[in-house]
Amino acid sequence: MSELNKLSPIKAAEQFINDYFRDCQGALLAGSVVRGEATETSDLDIVIFDKHLTSSYRQSLVKYDWAIEIFVHSPTSYKHFFKLDFELARPSMQRMVSEGIVIKDDEILASIKQEATDQLNKGPEEWSIETIDTKRYFITDALDDFIGCSNRVEELFIANTLAELVSEFVLRTNKQWTGASKWVIRSLRNYDGVFTDQFVKAFDMFYKNGDKNLVIHLVDKTLEPFGGRLFDGFSLGKN
Repeated sequence: MSELNKLSPIKAAEQFINDYFRDCQGALLAGSVVRGEATETSDLDIVIFDKHLTSSYRQSLVKYDWAIEIFVHSPTSYKHFFKLDFELARPSMQRMVSEGIVIKDDEILASIKQEATDQLNKGPEEWSIETIDTKRYFITDALDDFIGCSNRVEELFIANTLAELVSEFVLRTNKQWTGASKWVIRSLRNYDGVFTDQFVKAFDMFYKNGDKNLVIHLVDKTLEPFGGRLFDGFSLGKN
């Protein structure tokens, strides 16, 4: 099939369900094509609910010139993945279901979509003081390594760790969902665009010319409302 005649995302999803999951009870098209963020390498994310299944599974295929990722569940097995994603504070399953465009529905999707939306709106579980202090310690440890390191190769990987720790800290201490890969920056921007610009500028400056000052300042400003850097007196696992 030529690019000119390639099926639209919705038509391809409808065709896929008709060809391979005709007897399912519900199907949703989700992902970047639904959000209007598709690129040349974007695939189709299709969530499928089938009462004949006893367990969930995920599969990757190429059909109709589309890369397709399917997430197949029974009408109840999705709850396990909702729980896992909630505990990780990375609600990928909830997002897919909540934002998904209905492809097929035997009157089961309304309640599932509402459940997903309610969880997204509620936000992740709030961090305890103990968790915040533990995260402060690990950020401090990474920052000290970053400041003291003079090996460019090692600096790059320490910076990566620091960026991940700081982004998680900012989001979780503000009861926001986190993410992985591209969803890190998307989650930050959804929360605070001004901070996100500062975050990107600081790490971009380091990656481009090795200047650590903006990163150090950003980390210290992030930790300041919670008592700043933490090393002296920190204990983990002591009775």
